[in-house]
Amino acid sequence: MEVLSASRRALVVALALLLTACPKAPSRTDGRDTPDGEPSSRPRVEVKQDATANAALAQARAEAQAQPDKKKAAEAYLSVRKAYPATTAGQDALYNAGVLYFEAKDYANARKTFNELIFENPLYDQAEDAKHKLALSAMEVGAYRDAYQTLTSLAERAEGEKKEQLLREAARAAEGAGLYSQALTTAVKEAGDAQTQEDRAAAVAKVEKLVEGRADFIDIARTQEGLSPSNPAWPVLQFKLARIYYHLRDWTRLEETLQRFLRDAPDSSFAPQARDLLARATRRVEVRPRTVAVLLPMTGRYQPIGEAVLRGVKLALQGSDVELVVKDTQGDVNKTGQAMEQLAFDDGAIAALGPLLVDDTKRAALLAEELQVPLLTLSRQEGITDIGPYVFRNMLTNSAQARAIADYAMNVKGYKKFAVLYPNIPYGVELANEFWDEVVARGGAVRGAEAYSYDQTTFTSEAKRLVGRYYLEDRGDWAEAVRDVQGENITDAYRRRKAMEKARSGVEPIVDFEGLFIPDDWRRVSLVTPALAVEDIVTNACDPRDLERIRKTTGKKDLKTVTLFGTNQWSSPKGRSGLPELLERGGKFVTCSVYVDGFFVDSQRPATQKFVKSYREAYKEGGRDPGLLEAIGYDSARMVRQVLDKQRPNSRAAMREALAGLKDFDGATGRTSFNDKREADKQLFLLSVDNKGVNEINVDKEKAAVRGSGS
Repeated sequence: MEVLSASRRALVVALALLLTACPKAPSRTDGRDTPDGEPSSRPRVEVKQDATANAALAQARAEAQAQPDKKKAAEAYLSVRKAYPATTAGQDALYNAGVLYFEAKDYANARKTFNELIFENPLYDQAEDAKHKLALSAMEVGAYRDAYQTLTSLAERAEGEKKEQLLREAARAAEGAGLYSQALTTAVKEAGDAQTQEDRAAAVAKVEKLVEGRADFIDIARTQEGLSPSNPAWPVLQFKLARIYYHLRDWTRLEETLQRFLRDAPDSSFAPQARDLLARATRRVEVRPRTVAVLLPMTGRYQPIGEAVLRGVKLALQGSDVELVVKDTQGDVNKTGQAMEQLAFDDGAIAALGPLLVDDTKRAALLAEELQVPLLTLSRQEGITDIGPYVFRNMLTNSAQARAIADYAMNVKGYKKFAVLYPNIPYGVELANEFWDEVVARGGAVRGAEAYSYDQTTFTSEAKRLVGRYYLEDRGDWAEAVRDVQGENITDAYRRRKAMEKARSGVEPIVDFEGLFIPDDWRRVSLVTPALAVEDIVTNACDPRDLERIRKTTGKKDLKTVTLFGTNQWSSPKGRSGLPELLERGGKFVTCSVYVDGFFVDSQRPATQKFVKSYREAYKEGGRDPGLLEAIGYDSARMVRQVLDKQRPNSRAAMREALAGLKDFDGATGRTSFNDKREADKQLFLLSVDNKGVNEINVDKEKAAVRGSGS
């Protein structure tokens, strides 16, 4: 297999890097520590027998045996070493001191002592034991890499039970050093060499521990390559490889790996899971052509919006033989992922609708692309279809709203200059930027932009800034008015203050924009608009009679009027008067405004009227009219139903192609086509506000009138 040859190449590179990272110490003659057990030069001194030294060693041994404190006993030996460094007694003393430190669990001093001994005399008769204790000491102080090098070197020369012990210790050191490839290799060999059932089980358990989250894919593949199925660790590695291929969606290698596993290890404890996984992988291409899934939060805090969409979906599928499988995401990313896998592997759904929430949609879209399941998302998340060709979207987005408002304001109303007043939250900032970009792209200009806090309730300062009345010191007409007041030489403080107030109110607003975009909720808009009127921003002059009335009231013949534009968050429920609450609260200050929405329950479009009538009949007990969520759910399900009924796709690939080719679908939310990015293109609802309520603008009719007038 290609991946195995790649693993061999990766192993060579890894070993080369390891050797580069751990070079041997340069030769030295200063007696300092070297890598454990590896002398870097010939011994510094040649030891010799010395009777006086031997007597001192015997005395030290007697003192050590009488001393219960092993560390103090070690010091007795070190005094001999210090007095007679170049003698056999001195080296024996050094070895005995190291042993005592080791037994006292003073591993730092044990390591230092044994290092010094082996550096001076690698041929010392107790060198093997000293190296072993040196390695164990290194492991205890966290020097796992040094311990691993020493233990593997010792194991190469050992035999029998001693060799097995050293290999087990080397595996522990490799694991501690993060050398999981070496640890895995050692553990697998240990499993193959085990003589008893108990040892075999312990070794296999160690292999399982390493392959679960420690050894990486290349390590596992390399270790498994060429390993005999008779090795007790073989099923562990083979099944782990299968699970890796499953998560990589490498279906061909997955099936090959599982088939070999079941052939060579049919009695393994993993065999039932392997059979289930193989069956699951096989089912990925088994599609039930009339089964559609929908992923929605049917429980939890987002349950109401899930239920709203589902009402629309069920209405769209009413009377058809399409089987609907509802998956409750609970607004949880992990549950969304599980639901996507279930609908693909277990339910055989040919396509899926949803989810709604941003994070859920990202997870679902990634899995839809991996599993190649057509997914028609209902999320506002920008750019979601960029994930891949199996991801579609049918939902009102911020960019679509900004585009629709800019198109209407500039191409129908003929406006060129705008201002933006927006809440300093992600929603407001994103829409302000989207609108700004659309205006500039069409050759217009944004003359001013002001932000406000999300919880703000007064907007005097922002309104003043928009019309140049906030920083009066920058205005020449204000400076002139101040000079006039000062020239009157008014001595009375009260009269002087009144004169300044009159001068301030006389400063004309600079209204150098024709449209003002406010991307905020209707509640906030009803608070913003009166503040605009205070600063003489005339927004309610769409009726010629109103305009004439304002001229007479203000005494200004040449009025500059401004049209307010908003988003679908301007849509409000009806209040006690039967009028929208936006109008009840905002009054005359919100009349003549225009906002955009993805659905309008009172629309005169035939497809919308048909949906509203059907919905009211189906859910008359609820007593509520449908909104955007119900309409989007309805249209999305009808699109899928239309494709299934007319084109009869029998595979997910065919379903994807058919959905991508959908054009001019006449739905409750508008006539819809999918563009080359699989985004739903449709004419949104432009809505105007007057003193009688909200009305749909016939954009096509207005455009025709503009063309007819030649403007």
